[in-house]
Amino acid sequence: MPAVLAVFAHPDDIEFRAAGTLLLLRDRGWDVHYCNLSNGDLGSSTLSRKTTAETRAREAQASCRGMGFHWHPPIASDLCIFYTDTHIRRVAALVRSVQPSIVLTHPPVDYMEDHTETCRIAVTAAFSRGMPNYQTIPARKPTLQPLTLYHSLPHGLQGPLRQPVRPEFFVDTTSVHAGKRAGLAAHASQKEWLDVSQGMESYLISLDQGDAQVGLWSGRFAKAEGWTRHLHLGFGAEADDPLQEALGNSLCCPAPPAPTNQRRVARAVPPEPRSARSKRP
Repeated sequence: MPAVLAVFAHPDDIEFRAAGTLLLLRDRGWDVHYCNLSNGDLGSSTLSRKTTAETRAREAQASCRGMGFHWHPPIASDLCIFYTDTHIRRVAALVRSVQPSIVLTHPPVDYMEDHTETCRIAVTAAFSRGMPNYQTIPARKPTLQPLTLYHSLPHGLQGPLRQPVRPEFFVDTTSVHAGKRAGLAAHASQKEWLDVSQGMESYLISLDQGDAQVGLWSGRFAKAEGWTRHLHLGFGAEADDPLQEALGNSLCCPAPPAPTNQRRVARAVPPEPRSARSKRP
């Protein structure tokens, strides 16, 4: 049975960015593994860190049970996901244990460092999977299976400097959106926190709107997730694309050229203040 491993930062990140694709793979017989590196202990404005971490672990496990995924425990606290030797060795042990053909993770640059650092850790852990002299924590035998790593769209569908980000291809998640939404709803503690900290209104509505926007970009799908392959060097052959092979043309399509937004460009230069115009001779 082929395996896919999702490595993201916080409880609920997988539901927001990748659960639709994972559900489609599950339905095609793939073994799906789910790992958030952080325990989410800072994700509350009312609960203690300990209680928050315990609550979020229960929610993540409930989400995994509902979607039929394998849950793996976190290894760090919020804002403590750093590109360290220990973190890399622990994630490398997970990669060697699961032996995935596909690894899904955050984009190399995202709006917060936990996401960016998780991506870096996931890439190095996957790269080191076949190195006999690299010792993981706990120790696991190296594995040399080809692996393709895919990056999700960033949170907010734009880079940290507000630059637009388009994926390499889109996956049609319309048929599994209800299951993805149910998985996110299991993270019930996050509604209040996201409303307070990020102004997301209902996080479920934000999910619906975000996936609809990505679907609109695809030009084909009502709801979609976007993915971009990591460079193949050190992972497999240049042409390897197991995600698109598994899902087929009916569920995947290449990204069309991004339209030029002339109106947005025109607004990049602010208009001259009215007071200055009135003083012209």
